[in-house]
Amino acid sequence: MTIREVISEIEKRIPLQQAEDFDNVGLLCGVPEREVSGILVCHDALENVVEEAIQKKLNLIVCFHPIIFSGLKSLTGKNYVERAVLKAIENKVAIYAIHTAFDNDFFGVNAGICNQLGLKEMKILQPKKDNLKQLTVFVPKDHSEKVKESLFSAGAGNIGFYDECSFSINGNGTFRPIEGSNPFSGKQNIRENADENMISVIFEGYKQNQIISAMKSSHPYEEVAYQIYSLDNENQYSGLGMYGEFEEAMNEEDFLCFVKEKFNLEMIRYSGLTNKKIKRVGVLGGSGASGIKSALSKKCDAYLTGDVKYHDFFLAESKMLICDIGHYESEQWVVKQLFEILSQKFSTFAISKSNEKTNPVNYFL
Repeated sequence: MTIREVISEIEKRIPLQQAEDFDNVGLLCGVPEREVSGILVCHDALENVVEEAIQKKLNLIVCFHPIIFSGLKSLTGKNYVERAVLKAIENKVAIYAIHTAFDNDFFGVNAGICNQLGLKEMKILQPKKDNLKQLTVFVPKDHSEKVKESLFSAGAGNIGFYDECSFSINGNGTFRPIEGSNPFSGKQNIRENADENMISVIFEGYKQNQIISAMKSSHPYEEVAYQIYSLDNENQYSGLGMYGEFEEAMNEEDFLCFVKEKFNLEMIRYSGLTNKKIKRVGVLGGSGASGIKSALSKKCDAYLTGDVKYHDFFLAESKMLICDIGHYESEQWVVKQLFEILSQKFSTFAISKSNEKTNPVNYFL
C-alpha cells in the first residue's frame, strides 16, 4: 500500500477540509507513491521521534502537531524543525499531520477529553459556521432514485448521526428544445411538460465538486436544472471544543481533585472559585482561551483547556471555573485515539505508538 493510498483512507475518516484555515495539515514531506513499511503515531514529529521511526523501520509518521507550521526558507539543520525534516527526508520517512482536522472532528480531540471525564450528552462548543450548503435539483420522476443514490454515495445528505437525508416534491416542469439540443425526451421547437421531482439535500461545502459531478453523471438531462444555496445554519457536528454534563454534580474542590487524578496532572491553574456545583463542563484541547466566551454562553460551570493567559482568567466573571491543565496535557489522549483509528483501518503493516517524550514543558515542584 502506498503512502497516497494510506492517506486517502485516513481522510475518509478525518477529512482535512475540517481543519482551520491557518493550519498546515496533510503530507508535509515524503514521496506519495512510496510503499508503506509501517506507521508511527506521535504527538510531535521531532528529531528523536523521526529517529525512533527509523530504528523501528517505519517510514510514515502520522503526527498531531505539524512540524512545519510556517514556511521554510532553508533546510540546513539550524533549528529543531529543520533537523527533524532533514532527518526524515534523508531517511525516506514521510510525515503527515492531522492537527485541527482532528480538533474539529466530532469524535476527535475534545471527545477524548470528554470521555476521560465521563461527560454525557456531548455537543460541539463552537460549531463551524458558513460550512453547510443545500442543493436543489429537478429530476424526471422515474430517475429520482438513481440520482438520489448517486448524491448519497458522494456524501450528500449526511447530517450528524444520519445519512441519506433528502426531501422531494413532485411537480410539473416545462422546457422547449431548440436547434442544437439533443434532448432526453421531446422534440425540437415543441414545449414539453415533464413529471419531475424536486430533490433537496444538505452537504458540507468541501464536498461540492464531487456532489455536483455525481449528480450530473447520474442525471438523464442534457442540461441539468439545479441551485446551490449557502446556509446560515451552524454545523452542529463539526467545530472546536465540546461540552457535556456529569450524571451527578460535584463541588469545585472535588472537581479539581477529580481532574488532577484523571489527567495525571502535577498542577492546575484555575480562576477564582464560584461556590457553585460543577455539572456542565466545556473543554477545548490545546490553546483554548478563545472558547471561554462560548463556554460561558453555553452556561458551563467549568471550562478545561490550556495556555490560558493572565487576563483571560478574568473572563470567568465569577460565573465559571476556568482550568488551565496544560497544552500537552489536554491533548494527551490524541496518540491513543489515532492509533486506534489506524489499527482498525490497516492490518497489513505495523502501526506503533511513539515512546518518545515531546512535551517541551516541565514543572519544578
